[in-house]
Amino acid sequence: MPSWATASLVGLGAVLLVWFATYIARMPYEVRIAFRYLYGGSKDRTMIVAAIVSAVVALIGIVLMVSSSATGSIGVGLLMLGLFAASVCTLLATFSVFTSVSVLGVVLGVAALTIVLAVTTGFQQQFRDKVLGVNAHVIVLKSQATFAEYRDVMETAKNIDPDVLAVQPFIFAEMLVTRGKGELSGVAVKGIDPKLVRGVLDLESHMIEQVPGGAIDALGIVPKEGELPPIIMGKELAHKLKAKLGDEVTIVVPLSNIDFDTWRAKSSAPRTRKFHVVGIFYSGFDEYDRRLMYTALHDTQELVGRGDQVMGVEMKVKDVDRAEKIAAHLEKALGGPPYQVQDWYELNHNLFTALNFQKLALVIILTLIIIVATVNMVSALTMMVTDKTREIAILKSMGSTSAGVSRVFLVLGLAIGGVGTILGVGLGLTACYAVSAYGYHLDPKVYLIDRLPIDVRFLEVLLVAGITIVISLVATLFPSQGAAALTPVEGLRYD
Repeated sequence: MPSWATASLVGLGAVLLVWFATYIARMPYEVRIAFRYLYGGSKDRTMIVAAIVSAVVALIGIVLMVSSSATGSIGVGLLMLGLFAASVCTLLATFSVFTSVSVLGVVLGVAALTIVLAVTTGFQQQFRDKVLGVNAHVIVLKSQATFAEYRDVMETAKNIDPDVLAVQPFIFAEMLVTRGKGELSGVAVKGIDPKLVRGVLDLESHMIEQVPGGAIDALGIVPKEGELPPIIMGKELAHKLKAKLGDEVTIVVPLSNIDFDTWRAKSSAPRTRKFHVVGIFYSGFDEYDRRLMYTALHDTQELVGRGDQVMGVEMKVKDVDRAEKIAAHLEKALGGPPYQVQDWYELNHNLFTALNFQKLALVIILTLIIIVATVNMVSALTMMVTDKTREIAILKSMGSTSAGVSRVFLVLGLAIGGVGTILGVGLGLTACYAVSAYGYHLDPKVYLIDRLPIDVRFLEVLLVAGITIVISLVATLFPSQGAAALTPVEGLRYD
């Protein structure tokens, strides 16, 4: 979201908060009566002791978290258990049982929604970072088989927009790699220009092993006679092939011995070429670490046998959020077909669309949990109206208006929702920071990344709090109107 929109929402929230505080300040007797209804009477010493013990358990959890990675998981569990138990005991020591149960429902819903939003946002941000880490922001492809005029396209791309930082040609081909007798894997080989790649891809920051002088610089060195050309591979691929720096691997070009005019095999075997490993990278994105290899552009051109041609041109832009606009402008400048220009989001459209739908579905489901919690609040307030019928009648007989009685229960509902929101957001944020600090590992084969990502956004937390307060306000309307409709005669009839 743009910064101006975030600032506008924060400003609007601040204005509404000030207005609400002023509105509450104008009705002191309603606030005092509402607090008396909320307060459970004398403080339960047992619950106070239990709250202190729970706080100690939370502190032990923090100590276990920071002391050792082996006990980090136990520490996170003790921290969250201690904080939740302390919250429950504090509520029971301060408020009535009905009020405490209503607040706890809101706490759980808000905490769950805060955590889920942080995790889903973290997944979106992680996938975006991984995709942009080893991929360009905009690419130009050509639907025809030949792409020999790529230098002219690169020049056009450089001058299309001031935000374009760098451009490079590339070749991307599905091949096979083998090492030794048993290790074989399908891979995607990408030919890059060693002189231009640093400006387009962030590959260098992902290198975990490389030859002295750097793997990318090694790609730019033309091998002498008898020397093998260099290649860079992902960490998981290297593990699968049992390859390390300096090892030889053989690239096999599938179907290179097929005559596509007659669809018959030639007498020769598929084209192969040996390379030596000069670098191993780790992006944290399993799909890339397990399948991707980088070679120098001229070596890849020789391997595929197409001469001085490429598959496409890729570019990096200053602001990734403008990539779509720049791509559309470039495609128009190139004249459209046979050229096709795509930005990074369009290239990964299915992945990010699935993540957005998943996030939306989880938000809806967890918002329903908050709604269910407010239904419990409606029940508690309705029972309170029934229990306080006599007191409401006395208030009205002493001159209180129906609107004043309605405001008493309005304050009750907002207090329950407000306390639940504060505790829920606190528990949710604590859980997020604890999990983020500990760093839970994930199976990259299943989740594509190796750590549980947490990304807390202030605006999303503010949105959760706002939604909860609004739902709480709506939930109080029915019981507050029911209380306002009572007449003094009904409340004092049998007294």
